[in-house]
Amino acid sequence: AALMINRYVSLGNRLTTPVLNAISPRYLCLLNETELNAIDTDSLKTATLDPSACSQPTKDFLYNKAKRAFSDRHNSRAYYHLIKPYLGGAPGIDLKALGKDGVNMDIETFMKLNKEALLELTPTEVKDLLGVNLRQLTAVQNESLVREWIQRQKQSELDKLNIGLSGGTPEGYINLVTPKFQTPSSAPLGAVAMVFHLLPALLLSFLMVFVLS
Repeated sequence: AALMINRYVSLGNRLTTPVLNAISPRYLCLLNETELNAIDTDSLKTATLDPSACSQPTKDFLYNKAKRAFSDRHNSRAYYHLIKPYLGGAPGIDLKALGKDGVNMDIETFMKLNKEALLELTPTEVKDLLGVNLRQLTAVQNESLVREWIQRQKQSELDKLNIGLSGGTPEGYINLVTPKFQTPSSAPLGAVAMVFHLLPALLLSFLMVFVLS
């Protein structure tokens, strides 16, 4: 299937609505960047796609393309339902905007959101986003995604939701997030280790030259 799609796109064809519907969700996630770029933006208005099982970069790409496709409906009530299948790629700022529009997001869609985007939301913003479905958050509070979000919130703010969420940071405590550092890749690990091994000798030589001068 991947080879057939690649051949079709390499011949200069666009991925229009009939083609996207034929690809189906099963093969949608196989598309590479070139093939994703071949998706006709207007075709998303009528195609039936479900990128929820795709990688995060694919979700992000399709969300941005769908956002452009439905930009003319952004201020209408229909916008949320049109963009809903692609919300797994929505950034935090867009989720906050949807909350202000009172979309009453269902818990199934909520659980498919990008983890990093969800962790940006405050309890009040989650309340705005879920609306009448807020109480359903209690049923999934032990899921890893929701549990991590809860642990990053102040318990006093969670209590204001009045739905029984527990596990937040108590008053007087600071919730520290450990930064992730990547191993320097500009030099081989062996070379880096050698530099640290020779560092005391280099410092001693520098001090001797400084004193003698």
